[in-house]
Amino acid sequence: MFSRTVEYALRAIVQLAHVAPDVATTEQISAATQVPEPYLRKVLQALGRAELVTSQRGASGGVRLARGVEDLTILDVVNAVDPIERISRCPLDLKSHGDQLCPLHARIDHALSGIEEAFRNTTLAEVLSEPTGSTPLCDFSKE
Repeated sequence: MFSRTVEYALRAIVQLAHVAPDVATTEQISAATQVPEPYLRKVLQALGRAELVTSQRGASGGVRLARGVEDLTILDVVNAVDPIERISRCPLDLKSHGDQLCPLHARIDHALSGIEEAFRNTTLAEVLSEPTGSTPLCDFSKE
């Protein structure tokens, strides 16, 4: 349902949260998240434009989260790279529907609204602190 770009962005953010407040290189993030480095660079640029990550050049350079995990929601990450597109008018441009959505598209939009709300109310801190036997998205044991 969500694009590969969203999946990759979430993996990168989780990895950066794991090493926070330190920086990680694109190569390190790529290795930990199994995201191809060229694709990861584009994802990190989008996250940077959305001011979710910052980067610094140089020998001790890398990428880091721009804010704390308690202030970063899943929706922030999704919206930075591939926003959820809500349905506000008939996707088929049927004049007979006017401003009203048909029952099918109304239900689809309602579902999208629920996803958007769930992501808006879920911080990265919550995801990372959830009691489970597995670490979200990434295998950190390789470090």
